[in-house]
Amino acid sequence: MRPRNYTVHDNAPVKWQVLRQLWPYLLEFKSRVALALVCLVAAKLASIGLPYVLKYTVDSLNGDLTTLAIAVPISLIVAYGVLRLLNVLLGEIRDTLFGRVTERAMRRLGLKVFNHLHHLDLGFHLNRRTGGLSRDIERGTTGISFLMRFMVFNIVPTLLEISLVVGLLLFQFGVSFALIIVVSVICYVAFSKKATDWRTRYVQQMNEADSTTNSRAVDSLLNFETVKYFNNETFEANRYDSDLANWEVARRKNRLSLFALNAGQASIIAIAMTAMMANAAFGVINGNMTIGDFVLINAFTMQIFMPLNFLGFVYREIRGSLANIDNLFALLAQSPAVVDKPDARALHAPTASIQFDQVHFRYHPPRAILNGISFNVKAGQKVAIVGESGAGKSTIMKLLFRFYDVNDGAIRINGEDIRGLTQQSLRSHIAIVPQDTVLFNTTLKENIAYGNPQADEDAIAKAIELAHLTPFIAKLPDGLDTTVGERGLKLSGGEKQRVAIARALLKGAPIMVFDEATSSLDSGSEQVILDALRDAAKGHTSLVIAHRLSTIVDADVILVMSNGEIVEHGSHTQLLQKAGIYATLWDAQQKNTATPAE
Repeated sequence: MRPRNYTVHDNAPVKWQVLRQLWPYLLEFKSRVALALVCLVAAKLASIGLPYVLKYTVDSLNGDLTTLAIAVPISLIVAYGVLRLLNVLLGEIRDTLFGRVTERAMRRLGLKVFNHLHHLDLGFHLNRRTGGLSRDIERGTTGISFLMRFMVFNIVPTLLEISLVVGLLLFQFGVSFALIIVVSVICYVAFSKKATDWRTRYVQQMNEADSTTNSRAVDSLLNFETVKYFNNETFEANRYDSDLANWEVARRKNRLSLFALNAGQASIIAIAMTAMMANAAFGVINGNMTIGDFVLINAFTMQIFMPLNFLGFVYREIRGSLANIDNLFALLAQSPAVVDKPDARALHAPTASIQFDQVHFRYHPPRAILNGISFNVKAGQKVAIVGESGAGKSTIMKLLFRFYDVNDGAIRINGEDIRGLTQQSLRSHIAIVPQDTVLFNTTLKENIAYGNPQADEDAIAKAIELAHLTPFIAKLPDGLDTTVGERGLKLSGGEKQRVAIARALLKGAPIMVFDEATSSLDSGSEQVILDALRDAAKGHTSLVIAHRLSTIVDADVILVMSNGEIVEHGSHTQLLQKAGIYATLWDAQQKNTATPAE
């Protein structure tokens, strides 16, 4: 997947179509949405009622206050307090009701993307950037929350309030007041949009400088030992300071552009407020308006422009949220290269044979990896594959798991083309001990049990024993509850591979694949584990990809690969007698491991 750009360019169109894609996720709680909208309208009506209560309170206080007449302003003051409380409470109820809708939409969409990513093919994940992908998901789901909060609770209510106020001013005080509001709001919105688009470049520069600085710090700290090995603390500090300098400049430009935006918005508000107050003052002087009307006009004007103060920020963030949500939907639009057929059936087989029939495969058109590979692995048989790097050994394993589909030919299990089987059932019949064992940052027990999360304590203990892990675990203070660290970094290579062996054994699949499964083990442990694997593999079909030929001398058949083809096959003894490529590799490895004479 091509690396995605997370910034929102100033000339990028606003992706309003995202709202249509998001709408189905918001309809799970239709009644809550309806009640939230009712509360929204009711809160705005209470908000608009406040200036009127103020007007009548001022007018009542401006007259002769007899004992009886004083009850009127007191009642109005109480009404003002009630309306103010209603405005706040209705807003809180609206947020609570709609919050559940937003959170459920974030959960549903986040889970859908997570599941979808796990269903995409290996090619997608080999080309992705994990950090960028996780940020895509995080920003997209967070964007939903921001969009709903500001779109529904800021922009829409403000537009509703402006419309109601303009209508009331036009009906009650004439066209001049309504015209001032309309013109000033248009100018304010137009300026905010233009200024926000202009300063977006500075926000981008600041965010990019911040990301670069953080990445530099994290990268340097993750490679702490390498920095120490080469005495490059000063070099790293200078590079970090250079990034900080760029961040400082970008931050200053962003701050100055924000000042320009705020100053322009404040100027428009000041001019509008002055024009409204002057117009109202002339009305009071001419006897056409009361002091209460003057207060009403002032309150309405302030009430309209207060939420607009955040328009530049809200506009930029909503635009960014729409782009981030669009990135999330773009992930959902990614189609996996490997899919189950509509009529694919589940595989159920206690034993399994494997057949590669004239298999051709290439990752990219110019370079062929496998050229007409054909071989059979009978049920319960152990077949080893050897050859130089790049010969296509690991590709055979990936094709068997159906991470990719063959370009030509077929792979069959028990005579059935694996393309006609569901991927879930196919992979459930294969256990693997990979060369590069990656563990989760949790306990040893949970990492072993990952092979079969439903396994009981006895099954886990048996797998541990067969993988020769018992002595190692006994030495740990926390035993099976020991945390292995991120990607298993607290364990040695050999210890990680033993965990992988235990995990594979626990899965109990009829097919066992070992991809350089003993490459990180010491010689003393290697033979013990090989004996255990030999016993555990009885009744299972084993496919072994090996570099150390001493580990596969007991294989029923050894396949020697070169340039994507099988050039030799036979047992260890037969291949040595042929005096071909395998015999040459064997001799070379035996010389390397021989003890030199003193």
